[in-house]
Amino acid sequence: MLHKTGGLKYGYNEICNMDELYSSMLMDIGVYKLKKDESQVCLDKEKESAFLILDGKILIKWQDREEVVERRSVFDEEPWCLHVPKNVEVIIKAIDDCEVLVEKTNNHKDFDSKVYDKSNCRSDIFGDGVLGGTSRRVVRTIFDYSNAPYSNLVIGEVINYPGKWSSYIPHHHPQPEVYYYKFSKPQGFGCSIIGDNVYKIEQDSAAIIEGGLVHPQATAPGYAMYYCWMIRHLDNNPWTDRINEEKHEWLLDENAVIWPDKE
Repeated sequence: MLHKTGGLKYGYNEICNMDELYSSMLMDIGVYKLKKDESQVCLDKEKESAFLILDGKILIKWQDREEVVERRSVFDEEPWCLHVPKNVEVIIKAIDDCEVLVEKTNNHKDFDSKVYDKSNCRSDIFGDGVLGGTSRRVVRTIFDYSNAPYSNLVIGEVINYPGKWSSYIPHHHPQPEVYYYKFSKPQGFGCSIIGDNVYKIEQDSAAIIEGGLVHPQATAPGYAMYYCWMIRHLDNNPWTDRINEEKHEWLLDENAVIWPDKE
């Protein structure tokens, strides 16, 4: 299904939580929108947390560290994300108006807090050389099971070029996932296919994806689309890869003849 925020308000904009709102996602996800000079203190005694800056300039403090972080375009600039275990206080001070996405879930393990930025985030081009480039996109992986096996979370970003598809070919996995969207223009839009249902996606909306459902995406011509993708590992079943729909795998052949079927 699709969650629509109606545009971010100042304060905490909740997308899902583990108790009530889309509880099957097994995550607390929301976006803090803060005014200049406002501060937000975050401390969770049971949940690990990931803090991803989307826009603005902040001073962020945790343990014995602090850092000034600025991001003006999720499309053109690499991510900056702080990942902390339970019982770590994080203070966000807005140097100017800002937006910070927070993803949380239960995790009893202790681990070292870590910053992910352009020095240690993976950025790949998917869909290159097939389907006439119609599914070419940038996929950024901030952390997943390969570099944070102690975590119960996955977080990354996709840059979807105007008029093209992503999360394609259709794939699924048993773990729940949430996509949070931004567009290159506030009036931008696209579509999210979740299982057999099609939803119109808009600025600051979120796709709520139950485990096992395919979830290809497309954005309208003229509008680039960004989404943060967030997965919750299942107990004893971490997310490590996509499961492609077999009937569509022929499309991955770089020599596949699409149409017309005779040249």
